[in-house]
Amino acid sequence: MPNLFIEISNNEYTFIVLVNDDNNNLDILYKNSVSIKETKDNTLFDFELAHNTIKKNIYFIEQKLNFTLKETVVILNNFNSFFINLAGYKKLNGSQVLKENITYLLNSLKSNVEEFEAEKKILHIFNSKYCLDKKKIENLPIGLFGDFYSHELSFCLINKNDYKNFNNIFNKCNLKLTKILLKSFVEGSYISNKNKNSDTFLKVKIGKNESQIFYFENYALKSEQNFSFGSNLVQNDISKVTSLNKDTVKKILYNSKFNQEISEQELVEEKLFNEEKYRKIKKKLIYEIATARIQELSEIFLIKNINFSHYLKKDVSIFLEISDKTNLKCFEESYRLFFSKKAYLKLKFIENITIEEIVNSAYNLIHFGWKREAVPVIQSKKSLISRFFDIIFG
Repeated sequence: MPNLFIEISNNEYTFIVLVNDDNNNLDILYKNSVSIKETKDNTLFDFELAHNTIKKNIYFIEQKLNFTLKETVVILNNFNSFFINLAGYKKLNGSQVLKENITYLLNSLKSNVEEFEAEKKILHIFNSKYCLDKKKIENLPIGLFGDFYSHELSFCLINKNDYKNFNNIFNKCNLKLTKILLKSFVEGSYISNKNKNSDTFLKVKIGKNESQIFYFENYALKSEQNFSFGSNLVQNDISKVTSLNKDTVKKILYNSKFNQEISEQELVEEKLFNEEKYRKIKKKLIYEIATARIQELSEIFLIKNINFSHYLKKDVSIFLEISDKTNLKCFEESYRLFFSKKAYLKLKFIENITIEEIVNSAYNLIHFGWKREAVPVIQSKKSLISRFFDIIFG
């Protein structure tokens, strides 16, 4: 049966329909991206326009596939999301950890979040840490003896009004909204599966005009931050300092590579000047301009970012994705230098994660679950705790 996924970001909707074939392979039947103006400041603000855009595209898909869609999964990218990490405690005094102890902690933590964040909706709950007598353990310690047990949960939330608006939009389109996933969670699960034993890492994505960083710990999404700028700042700086137009700068970068070994005498070739009048511009100058901006980006995203700098412990992995391949080709050495904090951190460049890979990962998360997600919380008939133990104990 065809499965509909819709990725919603600041500037576009991406509609994807995939089907699981007889060999259990996922095939893309339809894919299309539509530019939008229905989001502002990372939130949904024009209900009717969003509804009309989605309804129009759903109708087109159904006509093209000759199939009536009944439900959809939404993947939110660069939306207003919020993260809370809380721990609950139980004094055991030498007794066993019981299922009822964990049930109580989960109920208490979830109730606290819902009480104090009444205007927000929980999307994901992760089991991020278990500790028995101050020792971290990998799995639920049910049946083990101890004096003190702590259980940490990570909560991912969005504004409740946005959640209600999404539900209303799809209801009006005769679609059931079965699940909302944060794209950062989907990407984190993809990276973790592709890189063996990667349970804790930072992922930095530098786009041309926007960027994002998120933190995974013990297979749990714990924090995310979005930025309204990206690698275009490097190109803009070069254009401004050298007084070259941006098209000329693009051509220079496309046909060059810059590193510390560039001599002071090496000049940009005259043939790269498009229709501009040729001027003697040192490649070393361009390298220094770019390097200064890349260093600043590394400080904003990581080194001096109060939201993430405390995660920069020794040997933590950083996965760096740079959308503009020309920018990466020219200045890979600089990115490697500043984003690895001079070899203190383990930096790995990764290819842009495609929408097909995202949707495949989302499909697997929905149908097979995630090792650390405590519950699926959207439109389920079971109680929170029942669903939690269904996942843990099958």
